Amino acid sequence: MLATETLEGLIVKNHRIHAGRPMLAGTGTTVRTIAIMYKQGYSPEEITGELPVSLAQVYGALTYYHLHTEEVEADILADSESRLMETYGQPAHG
Repeated sequence: MLATETLEGLIVKNHRIHAGRPMLAGTGTTVRTIAIMYKQGYSPEEITGELPVSLAQVYGALTYYHLHTEEVEADILADSESRLMETYGQPAHG
């Protein structure tokens, strides 16, 4: 009998990698990376052309994103340019 992949274990969190952000198991690709690309208008198929992930992995990340939207959006916002400007101020030009 062939092994069957399931959604269980597709998304992992490890506090030592990417600050514990949810990511695709066996990759360095975070759910937020997939979510940002999707929100920018990339189709799941286009994302697979840009990143070393499968279509199933992209859909798994998007499923996680839609189930945990507040968590992922808060993480994206925390690293937004405007938030970083509030925290650290204008960059020095010199």
